[in-house]
Amino acid sequence: MNNGTSSPAAADPQPPWRTTVGRLLMVAAAVSALVAAAGALPTVLAAGPEQLMAQTWRLYGFLVFAALFGLLALRPLHYRWVWEIVIANKVLLSVTAGAFVLGGQGVVGAAAAAIADGVLSVVVVAAYILCRGWRAGPRRADRTGPGSAAAAA
Repeated sequence: MNNGTSSPAAADPQPPWRTTVGRLLMVAAAVSALVAAAGALPTVLAAGPEQLMAQTWRLYGFLVFAALFGLLALRPLHYRWVWEIVIANKVLLSVTAGAFVLGGQGVVGAAAAAIADGVLSVVVVAAYILCRGWRAGPRRADRTGPGSAAAAA
């Protein structure tokens, strides 16, 4: 009998090392985002009025992604769609930065962003596969939303 307490992974077990490696990759991603945030702080502090908002936004983005990576490292099968949103963001940023580099217009920071976000894309996709992130969120038997047996009780 399923009382709604089983985890999504319990229905389809996998070798524990896969999840451990995936979680460690996400810890590394979180640490890299924190390092990037720390590196962005002097830029924010030195920015003039024409760059202050953009640089602050960039710093906050690093912090948001450090938090998202950390959440996925802690509970890789708990947050439905977060994996996919993070992957889409990292891939889109790396493709966009790559296009800026190939466009030959000398967009400052594009090459570094293409490399950093490209590496993060590979790391997050690898962790997604290792942790089986597509299984994140409640399963049919675990649902407690409107119309479920748990909600009717």
